[in-house]
Amino acid sequence: MHTTTRSSLLLAALLTLLPCSAALAQSVVIAQNGAPAAEATPAANAVSTQFNKAVNTDENWYFSWGYSRQQYAPSDIRVTQPELGYDYTVRQAKGSDFPSSVGDSLSSLFNLDFTNPQENIRIGKFLNPEKTFAVELNIDHSKYNVDYGQTVAVDGTVTTPGATSSMTITPQNFNYALHNGLNHIMVNAVWLHRLRGPEQKPGDLQLISRVGAGILLPHADNIIFGNANEVGPKNENVCCFKKNDWWQINGWTAGVEVGLRYRVYKSMFVELTNKIAYGVLRGVPVYKGTADQTLWMNEQVLSAGFVF
Repeated sequence: MHTTTRSSLLLAALLTLLPCSAALAQSVVIAQNGAPAAEATPAANAVSTQFNKAVNTDENWYFSWGYSRQQYAPSDIRVTQPELGYDYTVRQAKGSDFPSSVGDSLSSLFNLDFTNPQENIRIGKFLNPEKTFAVELNIDHSKYNVDYGQTVAVDGTVTTPGATSSMTITPQNFNYALHNGLNHIMVNAVWLHRLRGPEQKPGDLQLISRVGAGILLPHADNIIFGNANEVGPKNENVCCFKKNDWWQINGWTAGVEVGLRYRVYKSMFVELTNKIAYGVLRGVPVYKGTADQTLWMNEQVLSAGFVF
């Protein structure tokens, strides 16, 4: 057979086998995967694109640090000291934040002691491309102490001299404080709404609102009827469940917050908000016992931050 004839026959055979090999390859893929993958719908592709854009773009995170003042509604404080045979309640005690002055705050900043005043930390991540919804970690290092000089009602079982049906609070008989502090650690949902100015540029003014819940992590520092609560040095048994830990998980908190955020320069912003929180404290350490309390807190927060 001539060489030309053989070449023609070989080419014809190859052309005949090509469709078969393609079908065979397809059948192998189907056998391995069970069924051919269905193409994504346009709607699914759009959602996927929006999500990828939201989580992968720059300036999708933010961080802020600020300072605050708190006001507290009067509250009942129940003290239980089984070894002493005491179980009593101080009724409608007034409390306030730690009286840190502006000078004290400025001195702390210059000395790089950022946790001395009542500071506030926010770390958040936007979850949509428009950057109008985020989830954030919220830490409010607030402080609380019962006001001296007030007269309160006392009921229950207590035989200490001076603790009758009423008592005037002094540093010696009821120095009840959460100074390091009354820490609210929360997870918040955050919404932003542009009010005026260029979007996400200097001059952008936004309404910001938050709602969240979490734990209370206080450090108890108190003297009750001359007996001080001792938990040891701050750098030992730091946290969170032992009776002599410096910070202890002693309850839960929930709150709402509303205010304004203003973009001052590129990725930098300032924020002024007001927050209302409700906290339930259980098992706060006192001398040979514990204290329970519920608190309503109103808080003003001024902070500065940046997006990245």
